[in-house]
Amino acid sequence: MELTRIGTVTAHLKPPQMIGPGPYGIRMFIEIMDGTLEGDPSVPEVNSIAGTVLPGGGDWVLIGADGYARLDVRVQFLTSSGAVVFAEFLGLIEMTDKVQDALMSGAATEFEDQYFRVTPRLETGDPQLEWVNQAVFLGEGRFVEGFGLQYVMYRVG
Repeated sequence: MELTRIGTVTAHLKPPQMIGPGPYGIRMFIEIMDGTLEGDPSVPEVNSIAGTVLPGGGDWVLIGADGYARLDVRVQFLTSSGAVVFAEFLGLIEMTDKVQDALMSGAATEFEDQYFRVTPRLETGDPQLEWVNQAVFLGEGRFVEGFGLQYVMYRVG
């Protein structure tokens, strides 16, 4: 098995909206405003996936008593060729002090500051990007300055 880097997603977020503590933990909604999807230029097949993050997506995150946040992100990308790609990111974030600071103040973290892993699922009807419908993806994440996220995504081969 090998991992091929397919690109980087950077998304700008609105500050979290607290839904509140409930029976499963602390639920928050984090709305995605916009962002970029940069394909890896060293892999011609995936470079065509570059584009923008469309507004209207979000993360319905659940923070558990075990100190981990369970992600439920749904977002759409518009590629530079005009294709629309739906993405769902399920994952885990270790709620370290740096992560809590990032969520409250918009501070940045580095990849090594927390366990932040996602399992993206991509879907499109565009024939040129059909390969994303039959691929498994993994990613690692971090927070960027000013209420943002950055994921580096890999295709599992």
